[in-house]
Amino acid sequence: MAHIDNLIDSIKDPQLRTALRAEYDKVTKSRRLGLVFDRHLPESVVLPGFAIREGEKVQVIADGSDDPADIDGSGVWTVTDVAATHARLRDGNGETRQVGRGRLVATREFGDPIYPGLVSTGRVLRGGGADGDDGGKPFHTVINAENYHALEALLFAHEGQVDAIYIDPPYNTGARDWKYNNDYVDDADPYRHSKWLSFIERRLLLAKRLLNPADSVLIVTIDEKEYLRLGLLLEQTFPEARIQMVSSIINPKGATRSKAFARTDEYVYFVLFGDAAPQPAALTSDWKVVRDPRAETLRWAELLRAGTNARRVDRPNLFYPVFVSEDGSRLVSAG
Repeated sequence: MAHIDNLIDSIKDPQLRTALRAEYDKVTKSRRLGLVFDRHLPESVVLPGFAIREGEKVQVIADGSDDPADIDGSGVWTVTDVAATHARLRDGNGETRQVGRGRLVATREFGDPIYPGLVSTGRVLRGGGADGDDGGKPFHTVINAENYHALEALLFAHEGQVDAIYIDPPYNTGARDWKYNNDYVDDADPYRHSKWLSFIERRLLLAKRLLNPADSVLIVTIDEKEYLRLGLLLEQTFPEARIQMVSSIINPKGATRSKAFARTDEYVYFVLFGDAAPQPAALTSDWKVVRDPRAETLRWAELLRAGTNARRVDRPNLFYPVFVSEDGSRLVSAG
């Protein structure tokens, strides 16, 4: 730092020296230790049920598609004029276009006001009561919504009161398993990690407001693609919490991958607030491992290679048949 300070001070042009000093100070003051990433804004969401009006922000549905989530990628436009069958649009650069009204879907960008509401679409009563009476037993609610706005809606009645939140976010595998601004984020996107972090951080901040600071837990599952970045993000977002990561075996046999070790587990982060802590629990008979009957006798037929390239026509020079008895208990012949 001292060296670059000396270099700036050595600039003879006072105007240039002052300008460089000001910009350098901005950079050094904004630098932070820990996880640093581009916080992508805006994050937008489509609202298919909204009417298309003058002044409305919209996106254009892709040609040949009826799915309002299938956007053509041209960005967010503002409606300047609406006719019976079409609308005129203008983007942030002043470009205009005319599009059929049926291809437009209302859009809200991050920071735009949205007043989410919940509409009951049905219920299943299992508490012994009737319609309008839950029978006095706890019930579950499934909310089908964009998760950010669903969390915001829950804040109105439940801020600081939630005991546990379990989230299973997109793993950002690069296999087009999630969208940012209605566009798939794949392995070719150079900003896939920062987009993922921006996406997760906003939702974690809402979860933080929902959780009871005196006694609650946040549980997050993740795999190896983002577990390091997620751990740093959790530490930054919840400095007051105790955080522990545990391994969860999902495939004891291991998932075979090209030029990589087989993976048997995923990871679970536990973010503990206040008095929250794991407690010992007596395991019932449901947890008992049932003895595998296949260990009693060797079933030769199950040693057959399956899957791709397992037939004689696939590998004529590598195929070697082994014949077993009809009951699979013994070898009959080979070759």
